[in-house]
Amino acid sequence: MPQHHPTDQTPNDPTETAQQELVLLSDDVLDTPNPNKALDDPEGLSAVGGDLSSERLIHLYSKGFFPWYSDPDPILWWHPKERCALVPRAFHESRSLRKAANRDNWSFSLNQDFDSVIHHCAELRAQKEGTWISEDIKNAYKNLHKLGFAHSFESRINGKLVGGFYGVAMGKMFFGESMFSLYPNASKLALREFCRRSEEYQIELIDCQVESDHLLTLGATLMARSKFVHALEVLIPSPKKNDLLNNQAIFGIKTPNF
Repeated sequence: MPQHHPTDQTPNDPTETAQQELVLLSDDVLDTPNPNKALDDPEGLSAVGGDLSSERLIHLYSKGFFPWYSDPDPILWWHPKERCALVPRAFHESRSLRKAANRDNWSFSLNQDFDSVIHHCAELRAQKEGTWISEDIKNAYKNLHKLGFAHSFESRINGKLVGGFYGVAMGKMFFGESMFSLYPNASKLALREFCRRSEEYQIELIDCQVESDHLLTLGATLMARSKFVHALEVLIPSPKKNDLLNNQAIFGIKTPNF
C-alpha cells in the first residue's frame, strides 16, 4: 500500500460558506478564532488583541495563527487562505547555490545564538522597510526559546555568524518567522542545511506563512487553508515542543541527499 503524506490529502474547504468576522480576543489564552472566518481584505486577518504570552502563542501557533503587526498597532493575528509552506525534501537547490556552498568555509549551527539571529532579522528589515519585530516580539520569542519552543539555525563563514533564521517548532512542524543574510546566500544555505537535517529532527513541514518569489524558488508551494489545518492536526497531535531541536550543535556541510 502506498504511504501518503498528511499534506497530500485535500479535505473539503469550508471557507465558501463561512461568514467573515474579525474577532477581539479575550483574556483566555485558549481563545481560538475560526480560521475559516478570516477576512478577505486584508486577506487572512482573523483576530485582534490578546497578548504575546507563551501560552497564547503556543496555542495559536498549533492552530495555524501567527502574529504580525507594527507598533503602535494592536496585536493582529493572521491565518491566510493560502499558506506558503515547504516540504523539506522538496527544497530546490539551484546550480548557483551549490557553487556558493563550495566557495567559502561554511558551517552551520543550531541554537548557538538565538538572540543575535532575532536581532539581525529585526535590524535588516528596519533598514529596508521598517520592522514588525518589535521589542515585545523579541522578548516573546526569547521566552519561547527558553521554554524550548523557539529555535535559531545559523550559517557561518570561518565561524562568524553571517545568516540564518528563527522560528517555532511543535510536533513535526516548524513555523518559520524570519531570515537574515549578512553575506550572499547565507540564509538560503541555512535553510538548505536545515531541510537536509529535517528527518533527523522529524520535521515534515515548514510553514513559510506568506508567499514570496524568494521562497517559491526554493521549493515552497501554496496550500489551501483547509489542507494546511489538516496537516497541523496530523503533525501536531498536541502542542508539545520538539525535543530533537532542543540542543546546541555545530556542523559542516553534508553530502547532498535530495
